Amino acid sequence: MNEQVTPQSPPSPLYAITVGSIFPLSLGALLSDWRYSFTYEIQWINFADWLVAGSLLFGVIALIWSLIETTVRRRWRHRPSAIAVLLLALFVAVQFINALTHAIDAYGTMPGALLLSIVATLLAFAAAWLGIRTHQRGLVQ
Repeated sequence: MNEQVTPQSPPSPLYAITVGSIFPLSLGALLSDWRYSFTYEIQWINFADWLVAGSLLFGVIALIWSLIETTVRRRWRHRPSAIAVLLLALFVAVQFINALTHAIDAYGTMPGALLLSIVATLLAFAAAWLGIRTHQRGLVQ
């Protein structure tokens, strides 16, 4: 494979905002779930509900943006681009299940919501890091 790395402009502001927002929102949901698991104060699970919904919204926007850009630039053969899109898709799937779990009665959400928040936060970090990193590198074949 003749791949040359060429400098490229930074990612578009919309993509950077959406993919960069999923990690802090997921981390906030994880911390709220963690706090709820100790105190069982309903307000913590309400915070987590809204943070999960926000990260899911931004995750869907980032996934659509990545799918379009990866298809237009024909970068499916470039492994980091494909992995970044796959991580975003996994993040969206896990956060959707997490949102459904948070929709249960507050006392019924634990420990499932906490475990899903941990997985979603790890996926969000990996997807954001790899997504921004791949957008900063241009590949010419």
